[in-house]
Amino acid sequence: MVQGVGFRYYCFRQADALGICGYAKNLYNGDVEIEAEGAEGVLNEFVKLVEIGPKFSRVNSVSVIRLPYEGKNKEFSIL
Repeated sequence: MVQGVGFRYYCFRQADALGICGYAKNLYNGDVEIEAEGAEGVLNEFVKLVEIGPKFSRVNSVSVIRLPYEGKNKEFSIL
């Protein structure tokens, strides 16, 4: 559950710095869905950063589903 900690913007900044494309969006249940595309090593680093989260956040869990690369994202967006 995300409330007022800038989590999606944090994901955007980290993805931008790593050259990752995709998006972060809030879900109706309070979770955040992230779709990220990039090189495997860079994605692993991104997941580590997402697990930490921004300064005033607490990340309880992160679920990762690996899918084949589709190249459908040209940048990282906040939806």
